[in-house]
Amino acid sequence: MTDWLTHSQYLVAFLTGLLGGVHCFGMCGGIVGALTLSTSKEKKASPLIINLGYNIGRISGYIVAGAIVGFLGSSLVDLTGIQTAKQVLAVIASLFMIALGLYLAGIWNGIARIENLGALLWKQIQPLTKRFIPVTSFQQALPLGFLWGWLPCGLVYTALIWTLSSGGAIEGALIMLAFGLGTLPNLLAMGVIAVRLARWVNNPKVRMIAGVLVVLMGILTLMRSF
Repeated sequence: MTDWLTHSQYLVAFLTGLLGGVHCFGMCGGIVGALTLSTSKEKKASPLIINLGYNIGRISGYIVAGAIVGFLGSSLVDLTGIQTAKQVLAVIASLFMIALGLYLAGIWNGIARIENLGALLWKQIQPLTKRFIPVTSFQQALPLGFLWGWLPCGLVYTALIWTLSSGGAIEGALIMLAFGLGTLPNLLAMGVIAVRLARWVNNPKVRMIAGVLVVLMGILTLMRSF
């Protein structure tokens, strides 16, 4: 049971990123569009190359954040030597996982409220992005994407809180890698593919099934913690 939960969490993280596409379009779609527009004006790199560099950087930011949070969670357990600490982290992660499932199912949008938590950090990071704009090369898009990966986002923050109980830096990084790869199709897709993908992602039945799966995963994780 434990091994199944451990390995399936990566698949669930991927599906969460994929089916959270509506949120991705809202948070990052405008940024990607702006990057493409600036590229077309400068005519020094293709929009696809810029978009790819941006997204590689963004996912790299998620991986680093996941490694940090996963390390902090495991360190807290190791330093205290208290089994209760591990249980508390697992319970917190499970509750946020359930909240994430409710969001995907379109039942409750409460996770959007935690975006305010990252506002102070983002104020310190945002000025750094200006040195890479306008984007005219892959080399500029990569660090810009890494910085934009720290943009306050309830979906990302919820996935990060999930990594608290992942067991370590590597596990936390892998969860956020899977999550980041799930968001990739929504932000790379263009034209007819984008329209079809958006229809599938927005299908109430698809979102409900995905939401229920994530909620069940959260409940199982919660039961395992006790």
